[in-house]
This record gives sequence, structure tokens and C-alpha cells, in this order.
Amino acid sequence: MASRLILSRLAQRAAVPRLTGAAAASFSSESTIVPGVGLGKTSTGLVGLKVDHEAIPKMITKYQALLDRMANSDMPEDAFYRTTMEKVIRYRIKAAQDNPNDPEAVEALCNCGQVEELVVQADDEMEVLEMYLAGRYWERVKDVDIDVLHDIQYNPDPADDHGEDEEWGDTPDQQAK
Repeated sequence: MASRLILSRLAQRAAVPRLTGAAAASFSSESTIVPGVGLGKTSTGLVGLKVDHEAIPKMITKYQALLDRMANSDMPEDAFYRTTMEKVIRYRIKAAQDNPNDPEAVEALCNCGQVEELVVQADDEMEVLEMYLAGRYWERVKDVDIDVLHDIQYNPDPADDHGEDEEWGDTPDQQAK
């Protein structure tokens, strides 16, 4: 009798967890779960990173927190780090909002890993942002006026790419003859 009770409890623990939130709302009895895709995903394939069917809403929340933290900081709006991160963050939020039930689409649009990794990246970026704000690193970068394009010589004629006076010798296939 005791062994049946133990087996019963083990079976309950091993039961598939119930979906909640957006993942549950996106699932209907008419749809089919495809193994390894969307709600059928059972592994990220990355050691230590578990599947998270709530990753897209978490992404939106965490990336919005980054934008809010930058907006409430004293970092100048034209700081290079801020402008760059705001563009990346807004793009990722839009990708997640436009595809709330399609993690593969979000992954393809962001092109920076799986949605679970994007959540981790948001957490990591918050740590970097806090470090950047604490160190006031935007004050340490000095503006430099460099006219890079002025020094570059552009030659649109492919026949003149190597100069008229240069001898390049035989190509490997001509040397073999």
C-alpha cells in the first residue's frame, strides 16, 4: 500500500506543469502542439537555460525597465551608449509585441539567440547599465572630430585597382602550364 502511495506522489511530481498567462491564452484545444516548437519546446539545448514559455512577456517587461531606468537617470539623451541601446531595446520590444505567440519569429527578428537568451541578455544589460550610470562613463568619453572619408581614396574603375605600373606575375593556374 505504501509503495502505491509513493508511486502516486512521484507521478504527480513528474506531471507536466500547467501553462499560465500568455502561453495558456495562446493555446487552444483546436491547435496542435508540435514537438520542439513553441509550446512543444522542451529544451533550449543550452546547459543551465530552461525553456520559458513566458519569455516574450518577460522580455517586454525587462526591456521596458531598461528604457525606464535610462529615462530616469542623469545620462544625457545624446550619449552614444544610450542612443544605441534605446534603438536595440525598442526594436526588441516591437518584435516581441508584434509576435506575442511566436517565439521563433521574435528570435528571427532579433537575431541574437532564443527568447530565453534574450531575457538573460536584458538582465545582463541592466547590470551593465547600472555600472555605466555609477561610473558616469559618458563623462569620460571625449568627442573627437575625425573626417575619415576625407582620407579614403575611392577608385570606381576595377581595371585600375592595382595601378598601372605594378606587375603581379602569373596566376597559379598560368604557372602550372
